[in-house]
Order: sequence, then C-alpha cells, then structure tokens
Amino acid sequence: MHTPDGSESLVTFRTIIRDAMRFWEPRRVLYNAVLAGIALAWLVFTWPHFRPAITPQSFFALLALATLANMFYCAAYLADFAMQRSSFRNRLRRQRWSLWLAGTLFAVLLEYYWIADEIYPAVR
Repeated sequence: MHTPDGSESLVTFRTIIRDAMRFWEPRRVLYNAVLAGIALAWLVFTWPHFRPAITPQSFFALLALATLANMFYCAAYLADFAMQRSSFRNRLRRQRWSLWLAGTLFAVLLEYYWIADEIYPAVR
C-alpha cells in the first residue's frame, strides 16, 4: 500500500482486522444499549398499550430484530476495511467515530420508525 508521501507502508490484513475490532467491538455495547433504551422507553411510556403484546412469541421477534440490528452493525467493517486499505488510512482512522455516530443515528431512526409505524399500531 502506498502512503500519500509515496512511501510503502506494510499493513497486513491481520493488523487491519485487529484495528477494526478494537475500534468497533467496544462501541457495539453502546450501540446495543442505545437501541435497547429506545425500545424500553417505548414500552415504559406507552405501557398500557403494549401490555397485551408481551408474550413468549414477542420475545422471539425481539431477539430476531436484535440479531438483525447487530448484523447491520457488522456492515461498518466493510467500510472500515476499505478505509484502512486506502492511502488516507491514518486520517480516516481518526474520523471513524463519525461513521459510528451516523450508523447509530440511522439505526435509531429505523428503530423509531419500525416501532411507531409497524409495531405500535398493530398491538391491540
């Protein structure tokens, strides 16, 4: 890989994976906490409405949606791998928190929409 000044830089695939995991995995906990907090807030603040929806089957649906959210979180690795292979690796590594923030805000938007438009009206 070439750096912007034209010199060669040895960055192995193992180094890239290790660096990506050190950045993304600790933030996965916060990502999940934010999404869980929003779901819990919907449940608490609209409690009488959601009471009939609390069934064993709803926990399987919740588990499936949580798994899907974590699969989408893994998409950040694709962007991170591409970024680390570029010649702007060091600069982009310092700014990847913005990718995390944008992805988390997008997930919050999707979750809010899904609850407000798909789940809330369907619960009777």
